[in-house]
Amino acid sequence: MHADVRERAAALRARIEDANYRYYVLDDPDLPDAEYDRLLRELQDLEAAHPELVTPDSPTQRVGVTPAGEFMPVEHAIPMLSLNNAFTEAEVAAFDRRVREALGREQDTIEYAVEPKFDGLAVSLVYQDGLFVRGATRGDGYTGEDVSANLRTIRAIPMRLAADRPPALLEVRGEVLMLKRDFERLNAEALARGDKTFVNPRNAAAGSLRQLDPRVTAQRRLSFYAYGIGRCEGAPMPDTHAGIMDWIESMHLPVCAQRATALGVAGLLDYFAWLGALRPGLPFDIDGAVYKVNRLADQHALGYVARAPRFAIAHKYPAQEALTVVEAIEAQVGRTGTLTPVARLRPVFVGGVTVTNATLHNQDEIDRKDVRVGDTVIVRRAGDVIPEVVRVLTERRGDPPPPRFDLLRQYPTCPECGAPVIRLEGEAAARCSNGLACPAQRKQALWHFASRRAMDIDGLGEKLIDQLIDRGLVATPADLYDPERVNVATLAGLDRMAEKSAENLLTAIAASRGRDLGRFLHALGIRHVGEQTAKDLARHFGSLDALMAADETALLQVPDVGPVVAGSIRAFFAEPHNRAVIEALRRAGAWRDGTPAAPGTGVLAGRTLVLTGTLPTLTRDQAKARIEAAGGKVAGSVSGKTDYVVAGAEAGSKLDKAIALGVTVLDEAALLNLLEQGDPSP
Repeated sequence: MHADVRERAAALRARIEDANYRYYVLDDPDLPDAEYDRLLRELQDLEAAHPELVTPDSPTQRVGVTPAGEFMPVEHAIPMLSLNNAFTEAEVAAFDRRVREALGREQDTIEYAVEPKFDGLAVSLVYQDGLFVRGATRGDGYTGEDVSANLRTIRAIPMRLAADRPPALLEVRGEVLMLKRDFERLNAEALARGDKTFVNPRNAAAGSLRQLDPRVTAQRRLSFYAYGIGRCEGAPMPDTHAGIMDWIESMHLPVCAQRATALGVAGLLDYFAWLGALRPGLPFDIDGAVYKVNRLADQHALGYVARAPRFAIAHKYPAQEALTVVEAIEAQVGRTGTLTPVARLRPVFVGGVTVTNATLHNQDEIDRKDVRVGDTVIVRRAGDVIPEVVRVLTERRGDPPPPRFDLLRQYPTCPECGAPVIRLEGEAAARCSNGLACPAQRKQALWHFASRRAMDIDGLGEKLIDQLIDRGLVATPADLYDPERVNVATLAGLDRMAEKSAENLLTAIAASRGRDLGRFLHALGIRHVGEQTAKDLARHFGSLDALMAADETALLQVPDVGPVVAGSIRAFFAEPHNRAVIEALRRAGAWRDGTPAAPGTGVLAGRTLVLTGTLPTLTRDQAKARIEAAGGKVAGSVSGKTDYVVAGAEAGSKLDKAIALGVTVLDEAALLNLLEQGDPSP
């Protein structure tokens, strides 16, 4: 093969990809369709005559692979978390205040990166040495589906990054969506064929990306916009989110032109109004704006809570609304035992979907809105996602009016397990009291029971728990210790399990027997009883029997236990199903009792310490355990009641606050002296 043939193929690939970039990303095409088709055919002919010329990033490889039998799961190395939402200016202001307080910069004006919130499907693109190697959907945030073949059909996504020295590994995150014009074209073609049309561009994009045959996906003309990165190795990164967006744009990854930076709450709200005015004329659907703290160092300091980052929030636009009728009100039991009242609605089309149910949140919300069966109501999709009842048109009620809905009267017992439903003083939610044996709560109860800070059963994750419960092997935590239910044979028959992994899990279950009472109490998942309160209860009562027999007066003697916590503890142990599970756990030897601690004992009795930074030899858990063993309490924040702050390397805002309040600051050596002799001095 002559060198000029190889050079011509390389030139054709470069020219076609440049044309794709100009057409699909810049919206500034520089080639007529006929010329584009001619160049692509020439490249196809060259590669057919010389198969050794075919490269993974060639434009000819975007379409034509064999349809997949199924999508393979992809574990995200870094979870693809969702965002918390704000619907009002007050909620945006509260977000900004939390950011400033957490960073210890209450008086500063924070700079944010701002961008549209696309109404599409989140995906992850992985490039190695600049070459696209894999793409996956977000899935549940931790595991998605490998849709690499389908993503290759999206011409806006470069198969090779436009960079002289690309990162060794770059994971780009963004949104796959369908432009409004392409959605209209798709539905027009479907109508012409007599086929079913799509409801909205998001559904069309999601359905297209998950086609098993990439050739079908290619016909749908999807688009992609990057909104950030998940991982980067082998290249220096900009120190702001805005800088990252500019950087990935320079590599010919598509990013939206409507991104900007804004200062403080006023800047965020100005951007929200500006973007809202543009919204009807944008080429794609959006349902809000996304605000992210711009400096990456600040993002790292703020961290994450549950399944969302603390440094970002989605500000949603008002949703579409419609009138319908409440035909019934029923209660659904959630994974944590909360009974959520749900309005069953006469079907109505709202925001592109047919709505038949709407959440009523809790009894207080029902009372506030005065929702009754038979009412005509205004319903909307909050944030364009969750249907909710906005207002009741009381003027349309008949005479006499329908009766009020009372959750506890209509659901005195749990519809899933029959246990009593309780509503603690000061709480809005009503809950099933059967935390350990309620079918609706089984997965959550078992996951918490096995978690690291509870019984610490290594290897028992959410996916395995789902299988154990769905297949009827386990119903309560006590069943984990039943060899008739959980053994090598039953475990090895589960997905992604083999005999060795089954043996490892059984070893971990066996090792969890005999946990100290504090960890066991935490593992039970009693409402309002966290890790520290569980330790305080164990230290105070010494045995589970003493705790279960305690009345409210006795419970109130425990530090930080008030009437609400005491009521929750008594309700939990009063439930016969819970007591039955505890007895089974007793027979399994799941915990060991201790001895009640004498009041005020230990060199740190009555003292409160706060840990910050990384200590030279002690982990955070080790330092906390030693402080608590000496009678001290470890708090999460610094206040005027803090006695000592123990600071290690890279201590954060807690150290600054301690200095400002005049709280004594200790290093690890001083902490060890304090633990040994009650005095931090050497």
